[in-house]
Amino acid sequence: MNAELAADRQVLADLVRRFAGDEIAPNVQAWDDAGEFPRGLYARAAELGLLGLGYPEELGGTPASYSLKLPAWVALARHGKSGGVLASLFSHNIGLPPVVLHASDAVRSEVVPPVLRGEKIAALAITEPGGGSDVAALRTTARLDGDHYVVNGEKTFITSGMRADWITVAVRTGEGRGAGGISMLLVPGDAPGLTRTRLSKMGWLCSDTATLHFDNVRVPARYLLGHEGEGFRMIMGNFNGERIGLAAGALGFSQACLDEALAWARERKAFGTALVEHQAVRHKLVDMQMRIASTEAWIEAVSAEGDALEAAGRHNAPEWVAQICLLKNHATQTMQFCADQAVQILGGMGFMRGTVSERIYREVKVMMIGGGAEEIMKELAARQMGWL
Repeated sequence: MNAELAADRQVLADLVRRFAGDEIAPNVQAWDDAGEFPRGLYARAAELGLLGLGYPEELGGTPASYSLKLPAWVALARHGKSGGVLASLFSHNIGLPPVVLHASDAVRSEVVPPVLRGEKIAALAITEPGGGSDVAALRTTARLDGDHYVVNGEKTFITSGMRADWITVAVRTGEGRGAGGISMLLVPGDAPGLTRTRLSKMGWLCSDTATLHFDNVRVPARYLLGHEGEGFRMIMGNFNGERIGLAAGALGFSQACLDEALAWARERKAFGTALVEHQAVRHKLVDMQMRIASTEAWIEAVSAEGDALEAAGRHNAPEWVAQICLLKNHATQTMQFCADQAVQILGGMGFMRGTVSERIYREVKVMMIGGGAEEIMKELAARQMGWL
């Protein structure tokens, strides 16, 4: 890593640490209790340039490599201590990339800058009630009628689904089943016929999650992204960035669990001495650090490789996609282990709402499922490595 990149990473990480520590972490429990966080947080993150990180300058963003964004992602998780806040605050990072890459210049200019300024919220809608991980089997339809598409169907588990102003929706424009008939369509959040139902969850309590209902929703044809039938490829390419982000978040949340567990072990006394003086507790902390260190080294390597492949024009190289899948599983398993060990070290306090480890313990499963469940990641990695 060159000196300039290292310096930029440090400046960005310090900025994010202050923002997350001052403006997110102290409020998380109240926001969880309320089931949402203030919309003004988007504007504040935008003022600091965080919403636009990695987006083209002409659209109001700041171009950034994976390696530059990585410490920001990790710091947001470690010091913000809430997957729910991060999931909704940065839902545009899965909703906007297909718009940036495949929309017309006019649509890009209409949609992207207000989102990066924190004025609008963007979301991605792929999963369906009966489909889950089987993207190629989605059933929501979009039929061309003059200069509009008419959309019918349902999407579920949609992050920012209740508040999104723009929703990038996977639809079936072709006949029959399979990947070939899937397209991506940008749907305005105020489109007549679009209704939303809030979902209650085990974790991510302050992130609104919804089922979306499309009943003859008319969408201008100019909001088609790319061409009909290209949606499946867009979806698969979009997953790479999402999975690296999930791995980075999992690393940060693992560190947050270790931070809390170590502080507790130093302060809490049992049988006349601090918990950290007991070998059994020390070994739990060491095991956490061991997994954190391996995850950190792996994600740094995958990020650097991604930057090199991007520079070479090989965005979706199979060997890199396989590494992302394996990394995502490893990082979330590290998070699961660290959350479990931290709750055990905290004992009864680890079971109480308001502790970081209790929150992360509840949130870990959505990290292991979202963006591609463990089983799907293993299968995709095997295929990308040419084992099948």
